[in-house]
Amino acid sequence: FSSWVVGIGVGGLVLLMFFIVFQLARESKAGKYGLMVMLMALMMGVVGFGLKMAVELFLETQGM
Repeated sequence: FSSWVVGIGVGGLVLLMFFIVFQLARESKAGKYGLMVMLMALMMGVVGFGLKMAVELFLETQGM
């Protein structure tokens, strides 16, 4: 149950952060390149979280 709640909670926070980053880029007139760099930084964190969950799942199935 807790893993599902964490996944849903983190998903909601990622959507909120996406909205915040998009608003910051728009208000600062960062342009397409600036928006791309800001979103890439956000996505690196999301990918890192996804990899952490995948490694935990792998270790649980291996009995470690």
